[in-house]
Amino acid sequence: MTPSRKWPIFGIVAGGVFMATMDSSMVNLALPTIMRDFSSPLKDTEWVAMIYLLTITSTLLTWGNLSDRLGRHKIYPAGLLIFAVGSLSCTGAPSLNFLIAARCLQGFGAAMMMATGPAIIKETFPPEQLGRALGLIGAAVSMGLMAGPIVAGFTLQFLSWRVLFIFNVPIGLAFFFLARRLIPQRRQSGDARLYWPAALAWIILLVTISLTITYTSSPIWSKTILSAMAAIVFLLLLSFIFLERRAPFPLIGNGLLRQRYMVTALLCAILSFMVLFAILVITPFFLDRVQNMSKIRIGVVMMAVPMATLILAPLAGWLYEFFTARLLSTLGLLMTTGGAFLLSGTTPHVSSPKIMAELALIGGGLAMFLSPNSASVLRWTKRQDAGKVAALLATGRNMGMMLGIGLASIAFSQTFSRLTHGLDMKDFTPSHTEAFMGALRAVYLTATGAGFLGMVISAMRGKRRP
Repeated sequence: MTPSRKWPIFGIVAGGVFMATMDSSMVNLALPTIMRDFSSPLKDTEWVAMIYLLTITSTLLTWGNLSDRLGRHKIYPAGLLIFAVGSLSCTGAPSLNFLIAARCLQGFGAAMMMATGPAIIKETFPPEQLGRALGLIGAAVSMGLMAGPIVAGFTLQFLSWRVLFIFNVPIGLAFFFLARRLIPQRRQSGDARLYWPAALAWIILLVTISLTITYTSSPIWSKTILSAMAAIVFLLLLSFIFLERRAPFPLIGNGLLRQRYMVTALLCAILSFMVLFAILVITPFFLDRVQNMSKIRIGVVMMAVPMATLILAPLAGWLYEFFTARLLSTLGLLMTTGGAFLLSGTTPHVSSPKIMAELALIGGGLAMFLSPNSASVLRWTKRQDAGKVAALLATGRNMGMMLGIGLASIAFSQTFSRLTHGLDMKDFTPSHTEAFMGALRAVYLTATGAGFLGMVISAMRGKRRP
């Protein structure tokens, strides 16, 4: 790759990442407003965020495999275009179900970008610059997360939440044309076949897991139904393993999940993003319901997470050139876990600077964790497996996001319902503040436990370079 094309290609990948993460952070902030507009309970409203993550998580491996066979130059631009079309569909959603369907379309586009972006970076930059390049991608993630609350705050204060999705359309179209022009036409294999039974089993497995987690807190689902769903999840997992082992073109294959450093990186990615998204999805409700903040002020407070990530992500990528992922990633998870634990002491009248400092600790920890964790795997990946491995890493991150949202809903809804004798968050009034704070604390402590487990796993990863 010539130096003259290296950075423009980086800009295309960073632009797609910026767009997808800005959208995610905007939607999290808009959930309380969407809930009011459609008069929907939390367990239904959260699907506006959940379906996006579920679609991404369940299809990443498919797109990663196809990019290895057909070429990233086809998959990545198509993802940009589909994301832009999905965003346009969200703006005119007449109902919550239509909005959820449009978010599903967005998720397909985002999955195509996420499955191919890191592989494009690996093929574009030399190995000694990979950690630094991924650190800069982390900065792009932070800028998207940082721009989201600002844009959402001003938009929700003066306009409709529908306007939020318009921003993605011109950005997506512009990067679509640039990607078609600049990304080199490389093809790993002329064989575009997939073993669809295994791919479909994987998708059905993740959808079933998501439904089980989401509706655990629903009063219409009995313990018998939930037990049956858990048994179905187990059977689907066995089915996927059976089909994957016999697939002529496996989704994962090549013994990737028998590598200790790969499994460790995936587990840590899942747990770190569980912590982050459990906190990102529930904290705006506290600021809106209990502290009665304006939408702009909520955006400013939530901006503490991406601001800290923006500052530390490039530093983490640079430090990986001198220190091991074991040290840097474990330190990052320690910071994130500490931030979640400090948030568990939140009171109804806590000051904004205190919340922002604790959120910044979480964001800074994620930055210190993410690029060393990803680089430690991609650094040793063969070129023909780059798309597959990038998709696995992205699957882990998005599975963590999905589980974080689901577990936050379970912890909050069950605790709030127990303390208010069956009420939902949409029924909140100031007289329920004490119950709200008890439920909020349950979410933060759940996140703390997930972060501690990730920190222990990260500390046990191999002592060699990864």
